[in-house]
Amino acid sequence: MELRRLDKSEHSKTRNLWECVFDEDSKEFLDYYYFFKTRDNEIYVIEEDEDVRSMLHLNPYTIQVGEEQFIGHYIIAVATESAYRRRGYMGKILKKSMQDMYSRKELFTFLMPAAESIYTPYDFRFVYDQNVWTYTIEDEQIALEKPESELAENPFTRARIKGLGNKEAACVVSDAGIGDGKLLAEFFNTYFAEKFQVYAVRDEGYYQIMLFEQQSENGGIRLLEKDSKVVGTFLYSDEDGLEIREPLYLKEYEMDFWNAVRSLCTERGQSCAAVYADIDKSNEGVKSTIMVRIIHLENLLKAIKAKEGEEIDCSFAVLDSILPQNSRVWKLKSKALEFTQMQEQEEGTEVVTAEDLLVRETEDSEGVLTIAALTSLLFGYKSVEEVAEEPDVYLTEHLVEELRKIQTLNAVYLNEIV
Repeated sequence: MELRRLDKSEHSKTRNLWECVFDEDSKEFLDYYYFFKTRDNEIYVIEEDEDVRSMLHLNPYTIQVGEEQFIGHYIIAVATESAYRRRGYMGKILKKSMQDMYSRKELFTFLMPAAESIYTPYDFRFVYDQNVWTYTIEDEQIALEKPESELAENPFTRARIKGLGNKEAACVVSDAGIGDGKLLAEFFNTYFAEKFQVYAVRDEGYYQIMLFEQQSENGGIRLLEKDSKVVGTFLYSDEDGLEIREPLYLKEYEMDFWNAVRSLCTERGQSCAAVYADIDKSNEGVKSTIMVRIIHLENLLKAIKAKEGEEIDCSFAVLDSILPQNSRVWKLKSKALEFTQMQEQEEGTEVVTAEDLLVRETEDSEGVLTIAALTSLLFGYKSVEEVAEEPDVYLTEHLVEELRKIQTLNAVYLNEIV
């Protein structure tokens, strides 16, 4: 048995295993994946009996975290040939890839799990939920016959249903082409980027690859334009039924978006579509989607800030059995507070804001956090009080108060699937 990272020239060796384990994926999708994604990704394998028996792919993305950008890797295609399972291969590959990411000081890695229970032992935790809607053409007549008082209380749902009867399209709707990548990126970055703290950076190249991805699944990217200006977009695929992802539109064109969905259903001869969105949490259904595993804790802590008007001064021990380099006692202290205690700054010294934090190792701890619990806390998925109830977590009253002052990275938009 040999565990190693393949040379890029060897990446095609893993296609047979992918086809064997993930037999639901089409030839068209795999042609796309092995032409585009394996150009710059990393693939770890375990070879035995002269063939690849287990694998893990790391697909790189430029990730915005707060005010900075970092390279992060999305884990996909974690698979072991059936005859070679229950030998601990997955754990070995995961740990090796995480150690390598740590050596590059990557903040975290992320994935979309087949099952949560597979990855919790490796300290992955959910940080991002998606809304799941079902659009059905048959709902139209029923909705139009109801008085507004009987429609759903959620304003998003109400606007959607009322919009179904609007037959006059205010927008020009078309499929984006390869030359529209820059246009799509400008639309996202102008109107939506500032809403999120953590997301994959969307530039022209991002959307060009995304277009090929959607086309490999019998879909594309729809553009909504008004007076030659983009006012909305969404991704769609059509393999085992229509799926709509990443609907982004200016609020005043919400009805036009749903009209475009209805038109797409009619065009494809289907009566419904699943819509995956990131809008309002009170809706038809919420699906926990993306799990994160902190890799280089010190660098992630340096990306954290205090809430406006707050000053932090605390310390805590972290337990990480897989990446023991993270198992330290960490001190967080507001830079402004530190500089005040150091008297006046000399001319030319770094200018800091009230929210900036100093991160360093110390000896005195006010409590203990597991790396998994800290993930839930820093990404705002759980409150300090909820984290305090987790196994192996101990927090003093002072530490609880200080941790409440952290400006968590709760505005997450990680909806990549490949």
